[in-house]
Amino acid sequence: METTKQHTRILKCALEVEDARAYWGRTDGSTAATASQAFDEYWFGARSLSRVKVLLTNFRYRFNAFPQTLPVLHGWTAMSPETRKLICHWHLQLSDPIYRDLTGNVLPELRHTGRHDVTRDYLIRWIGDQPAEWTMATQIQFASKLLSSAFAAGLVTSRRDPRPLAFPHVPDDALEYLLHLLRGVQFAGRLTDNPYLRSVGIDDGILAYRLNSIDSVKLRQAGSLADFTWVHEDLSAWADARLGVAA
Repeated sequence: METTKQHTRILKCALEVEDARAYWGRTDGSTAATASQAFDEYWFGARSLSRVKVLLTNFRYRFNAFPQTLPVLHGWTAMSPETRKLICHWHLQLSDPIYRDLTGNVLPELRHTGRHDVTRDYLIRWIGDQPAEWTMATQIQFASKLLSSAFAAGLVTSRRDPRPLAFPHVPDDALEYLLHLLRGVQFAGRLTDNPYLRSVGIDDGILAYRLNSIDSVKLRQAGSLADFTWVHEDLSAWADARLGVAA
């Protein structure tokens, strides 16, 4: 299920797309790798042992927590850069309720109200309104890490204020991956309306349109009712059929 308890892990590990890619390439989750092994085998290049420990801890929360994920990602060697960053973004959302709320609710609502950018000061104030009582220094660090992650995911287009908001391109295989992943995850919302889709600008109307050209899942809607038809049993079966990845 998606993580619901607020935490501070993003302060030590932001989106980290290329390190996540290295992690998938090295393990399919069937065995528990140690930090010493990852360090000795240069999983993440010339990173210190302490940094390797941080990366492994965070990636286990983001990917290992969802059993079918790592075998699929490990075998998906031809993944495009666009899809890669989206998968990292969605898994960070799953494992971090603050990032999920910001990217899946706050930023889309800003766009809905006619605002097309966000600033670090805005995020500092927003972090200050969270239930946890963090110091100002921690709030500033949160804002920085959240913005850098959103930039890496393609949700903002500048590292300087004001930072224009954007929706990244979502390839079909990325959308299929997300839907099959969420199908097996307990999360708040509906499969047609949730922070994961909202964060990339896909509402139920756009989703229905996009699925017209996708064979693995179909959507029929009648008012507020949505009926999904799945060709494959789960994420692993989809990956085997769509990507030739036997998970």
